[in-house]
Amino acid sequence: MKIVVTGAAGFIGSNIIKGLNARGISNIIAVDDLRDGDKFRNLADLQIADYVDHQVFYERFAQRHFGPVEAVFHEGACSDTMETNGQYMMDNNYGVSCQLWEACQAHGTRLLYASSAATYGGASSFVESPEFEKPLNVYGYSKLLFDQRMRREMGMDFKQNKAQVVGFRYFNVYGPREQHKGRMASVAFHQHHQWLQDGFVKLFGDYGGYAAGEQERDFVFIDDVVAVNLWFFDHPDQNGLFNLGTGRAQPFNDVALAVVNASRSQALSLSEAVQQQLIRYISFPDALRGKYQCFTQADLSALRASGCDHVFADVQSGVSQYMQSLTQHP
Repeated sequence: MKIVVTGAAGFIGSNIIKGLNARGISNIIAVDDLRDGDKFRNLADLQIADYVDHQVFYERFAQRHFGPVEAVFHEGACSDTMETNGQYMMDNNYGVSCQLWEACQAHGTRLLYASSAATYGGASSFVESPEFEKPLNVYGYSKLLFDQRMRREMGMDFKQNKAQVVGFRYFNVYGPREQHKGRMASVAFHQHHQWLQDGFVKLFGDYGGYAAGEQERDFVFIDDVVAVNLWFFDHPDQNGLFNLGTGRAQPFNDVALAVVNASRSQALSLSEAVQQQLIRYISFPDALRGKYQCFTQADLSALRASGCDHVFADVQSGVSQYMQSLTQHP
């Protein structure tokens, strides 16, 4: 069985390879752009059969250069929500995905791809339905347009296909192997390094009707993301677009407190951490006003209806595991 993982040296892609390796699967073609050479670290401890640069892979795949491929985990994309070059974003996230989908359908190859909760943007409900899709930036729109293409081609449930197609709307994913993401790394990652450098962590102050640090997101641990991807890999009869979050929104204060308490022998309450200035608040940046999701919470109805009953880690548990990993592998 041959598997392709695009974005293989990235955060989610490399963790999916790790999950496949844990099952004894190593006949994996890793596809990525290693102009940022340091990303090799995400592949160095993994077992793959081949590495192919993203600039040549898609055309070769369409031409069946790699022979029979069971499934493609398509994680490759520009995930920078601050990127303003719409032409680049649409080519990279929409055009490439369309090309890959067409080839997968022609070859009978299953496609499990990364969508994003950014497709919901300013919505207050997070259900996989058009009335709730209101992206706030071109990144969110590039992901939404591909989802819309899939609905148009295969129906709302993606079942009018020749091979399995599943899209995952990732919420706020955090965990090991995200160190290359720079400003787009998770808040937990940045706060860990703030703690090491300054002895305190920073959060945005009040904004959007939320008190300081009380903006809420659905934070999902990377191990849970991998588990759900592999559940659908194990169930090739399941198709569609699914939210991939915990189903529970938690405030950024919870993340900050988990980071602080991970390095302490005695846990503090939020008020104690703020009083001791271990958690500090900064003014909300002007560059994000009107482009920022103050609240996200995955509706898991569709995921549960598919039969996937995976139990997700909460912030306290997931961040604690992550901080332990960062300490052991800085």
